[in-house]
Amino acid sequence: MVNKKIVTPRVKIIQNLYSKKSNPEISIKYSKNQFKKFIKDVTEGTIEREELIDDIIKKNLKDDINTNKTDKILLIIIHAAIYEFLFKHNNNISVIISEYLKTAEAFLEKGKIAYLNAILDKISKILRKS
Repeated sequence: MVNKKIVTPRVKIIQNLYSKKSNPEISIKYSKNQFKKFIKDVTEGTIEREELIDDIIKKNLKDDINTNKTDKILLIIIHAAIYEFLFKHNNNISVIISEYLKTAEAFLEKGKIAYLNAILDKISKILRKS
C-alpha cells in the first residue's frame, strides 16, 4: 500500500492513525526517530481531538465531502492536516498542505490528491480567519 521510497514523519502519522482507526484496541508504538516527538504529538493530538475535527469538517466542508463515502485514508489525511492547522502554529499553512500532498502520493491516486489539495486549501483559509 505504501510506496517504500516515501517515508516521512507525516507518512508515519498517517500509518499510525490508519492502524488506530482499523483496530482501536492497539497501542501505537513510536520507534526511535529524529521526528518521534512530532509524530507522537500529531498522532495523539489528532486522535484526542477527533470529535472537534469532525465538527469542523461537518460545519465547513459539508458541501465538499461526504464522510460516509470518502476513502478512509483520505479522511485520515484531512484530519491530521486540520489538527496541524489548529495546533501546530509554528508550522506554516502552505508547508503543512505541501507536506500532506507529498504524503498523499504514498497512499492515493493523482485525482484524489488534487481533490485533497482543494479541500486543504479551503479549510486552511477558513481556519486561518478564525
